[in-house]
Amino acid sequence: MALHIHFDPVGGMAGDMAIAALLDAFPQHEAGMLAAIRAAGLPEGWHVALVPHRDHALTGKRFLVEEAGHHHDHGPDCDHHHHHGHTPFREIRQRLVKSRLDAAVARRAVAIFALLADAEAKVHGHDDLDDVSFHELGEWDSIADIVGAAYLIETIGAASWSVAPLPLGSGRVQSAHGLLPVPAPATALLLRGFATFADELKGERVTPTGAAILKHLGCAAGVGPAPRRLVGTGIGFGTKVFAGISNVVRVLAFEDAATDAPWQWEQIVQIAFEVDDQAPEDLGVALERLRAVAGVRDVIQAPVMGKKNRLAIRVQVIALPEARDAAIAACFAETTTIGLRVSEQRRAALVRREDRTASGLRVKRARRPDGSVTAKAESDATQDADGAGAREVLRRKAEDEARGMPWPPEDKSDESDKKDKA
Repeated sequence: MALHIHFDPVGGMAGDMAIAALLDAFPQHEAGMLAAIRAAGLPEGWHVALVPHRDHALTGKRFLVEEAGHHHDHGPDCDHHHHHGHTPFREIRQRLVKSRLDAAVARRAVAIFALLADAEAKVHGHDDLDDVSFHELGEWDSIADIVGAAYLIETIGAASWSVAPLPLGSGRVQSAHGLLPVPAPATALLLRGFATFADELKGERVTPTGAAILKHLGCAAGVGPAPRRLVGTGIGFGTKVFAGISNVVRVLAFEDAATDAPWQWEQIVQIAFEVDDQAPEDLGVALERLRAVAGVRDVIQAPVMGKKNRLAIRVQVIALPEARDAAIAACFAETTTIGLRVSEQRRAALVRREDRTASGLRVKRARRPDGSVTAKAESDATQDADGAGAREVLRRKAEDEARGMPWPPEDKSDESDKKDKA
């Protein structure tokens, strides 16, 4: 059953808060994560622990990374100034790759660090990522946060992630470069594209590490409209205390609502508009070009009566959500419309696949609710035959062959991958 994890950044977002919240929701992974941080090369004298924590309103967990004799804050608004590592990205990457860390976890940790390095480089004008030093991040507390997050992301294995709008924070934060505005410039770069809001609370609410983790996960803006069953929650505390609000990240874990239906739910985007001032032959060319846009699934036209009793053509484009903007741009470029309607919809689709028959003809096969398999020859597979009769013979041959083909068994490769990871 596909798992979806949603972050609710009530107080903000930081690496240690995300770890604490995920482990509060998935406590079975605590020992493995602490072992992974040790395997990454945590020096003697450093201590990592997950501890219960409560404030005026909530109970949950805190993730602590401490050096013997020191306490390092690493939540939003901490003063990073007293423990700079000044370690270049090249060195951190080599350290992680050569460590005893599981290779997939090391890859994720390096990918998160690379996002941070890229943001730092852009902010401070460096050309070479390898030479970027992480001034803003303490040495081992930030490495522990990123390795811990990478381990949990890899091990929990959620199919998708999302995050609620993030609080921007306000004021200034102390850094190696002196006082910086909040959100810190590197954080602001990493948060590009995310939904945010200002609640005017003073202080750093999203740390660079927290932002890099969200960007690495490609978090969607919300849980989405598909019915999902809530299966777990977790609360992770940061170090800073804000007036009137708990400084926590909440994790909500969902499973797709179980269904025995023989169809799959998919998200699609429908774009619709009317055209009454484009020559039919040119509109024909335009619609072919719309069909060719990657991610566009179908383009339909129908005659309608428009304003002033003019005959117009209604165009409807069905596209995958990720192709929405490209499809809209193509509609404006190829047709004379100056406005269009966009709606996100759910569609139920039978399990289907494209196959080639023994004689090499392309057919689309679909599994019906009663278990039977229907086949339809692709029209371009028969277009070389001369005459309607010849095309019909070819079409029947292809569909007869397709009905005799076995429906493919479910792909078991995912299962074996999971076993390997376990």
